[in-house]
Amino acid sequence: MKKYLNNFMKYRFLLQELVKKDIKLKYRRSVLGLVWTLLEPLLNMLVLWVVFSKLYAKDDALFPVYILTGRLMTQFFSGATKSAMKSIRTNSGMIKKVYVPKYIYPLSSVLSNFVTFLLSLIVLVGVAAVLHVKPTIYVFGAIVPIVLLLIMSLGFGLILATLAVFFRDLEYLWGVFLTLLFYACAVFYYPSRVIKNGFEWIFKVNPLYCLIQNFRNTVMYGQGFDMYALVFSAVISFGSLIIGVYVFYKNQDKFILNI
Repeated sequence: MKKYLNNFMKYRFLLQELVKKDIKLKYRRSVLGLVWTLLEPLLNMLVLWVVFSKLYAKDDALFPVYILTGRLMTQFFSGATKSAMKSIRTNSGMIKKVYVPKYIYPLSSVLSNFVTFLLSLIVLVGVAAVLHVKPTIYVFGAIVPIVLLLIMSLGFGLILATLAVFFRDLEYLWGVFLTLLFYACAVFYYPSRVIKNGFEWIFKVNPLYCLIQNFRNTVMYGQGFDMYALVFSAVISFGSLIIGVYVFYKNQDKFILNI
């Protein structure tokens, strides 16, 4: 463990630079630049609110906050895993020329998306304030689902980064899966009003929805954690990280032959 920690500290400056580079490239040649970090989730929220409020939440003044909490978390998971999946192939030139611990690339991809996600939370605070969402002591608990989301994104990112080196079609399959996952996370509807006939189990086995549920509990509703959702999402998050690290280290020496 000390060996790996020393190795990480040795390349921490490179990690910081890669994170900065990813953020700069994302908004390169954009007039508004980082302002899009705030505008994009706000505009997406407005579109979803206009389209779905009449269907699912006619009299719910907090529906925009409900949408925004789900949208921000699903968007981070989607962006982090997709960029991590491409990270090894994107940096193939550097990998072939200079020795750098290969986990640095998917890690920097996930962290750059995490920084953008944290900045976008400013929009959530602003919308919540406008709609008079009263913060409670439970709001400090929001850090738990946020950290678990980061861990889960890194875990899946490492798995995808490894598999994508050998199976290029995974990029397209993962895009389809993320679309399905978006609809299964109740971003713009209330499960109790839409899902019936015994299909509620779909949400109980969806770790991303479990994280969103606890995030909403702490931020929107001023409640404590749903313990089942907390335990289940924590098991999946740490489990995916352990599997991701194992799979990545097991196959990283083969990357050079396939990129």
